[in-house]
Amino acid sequence: MRYLTIHIRPADNGAFHPLAEQLVDEPSITREAIRNVELLANGTILLFAEGSGDRERYEEIMENSKFVIDYLVSGEDRWMAVSQFEPTDLTRRMLKRQRESDLIIETPIYFNADGSFQVSYLGTDSAFQEFVQDSGEQLPVTFEVIETGEYKPDEASFTRLLTTRQQEVLETAVKAGYYSIPRESTLDDVAAIVGIAPTTVGDHLRKVEERVFETLVH
Repeated sequence: MRYLTIHIRPADNGAFHPLAEQLVDEPSITREAIRNVELLANGTILLFAEGSGDRERYEEIMENSKFVIDYLVSGEDRWMAVSQFEPTDLTRRMLKRQRESDLIIETPIYFNADGSFQVSYLGTDSAFQEFVQDSGEQLPVTFEVIETGEYKPDEASFTRLLTTRQQEVLETAVKAGYYSIPRESTLDDVAAIVGIAPTTVGDHLRKVEERVFETLVH
C-alpha cells in the first residue's frame, strides 16, 4: 500500500464552508486537526476535531451559526469538539466523492493557516491518479501533491504530521541555528525571516515538538 499527502483548497482560494471561514478569521482560535468526519444519511456532517485557544469564543461562533445543528466541546486551552452541521454543496460533494473512491483517509487531517487541508490518502497509485483527476474535473478544488511513497504503519514520517506553516517555521529555525548548541538565533530572529510574530513562531515550534515527541513515545 502507498500513501499520497496533498493540500486541498477551493479553486477560488476561499473557504470550504462559511463556518470554517469564520473560524479561520478568528485570531483567538486555532483549528488543529480533524480526527474524523462523516457524511450522515440525513445529509448533515458529523465532525470530530481538535482546536486550541479561546474556547468561549469558539462556542459563541458555534452557538450563533445558522449551519450548526448541535455541538459539544471538552477541554480548556486545547480542546476536542464534536459538531453536527449542514454542509455546503462543495463539502457534501467532496465527502461523497471520497466515500465512493477506493482510498482510505489517514487521520488526523491537518488544517493549514489559510483554511486549506493537508490530507494523507492510502491506496494504490492508480487509485490516487483516478481520485485526483476525477475530483479536479468534478469539483471546484485544487490539489498540491506534497509527498508520496510506500506506506509503513510502523514508522512515523514526521513531516506528514506537520502543516505547511509548521514545516516552514521549523526549517527556518533549524537553518538559523535556533536548535544549535549553543543557540545561534532567537525566536525574534526566526520571526523576522518568516515574517510573523515571535509568539506565533513559538506556538508553531511548540506544536511541532509536541507532535514529534508524541510520535516517538507511542
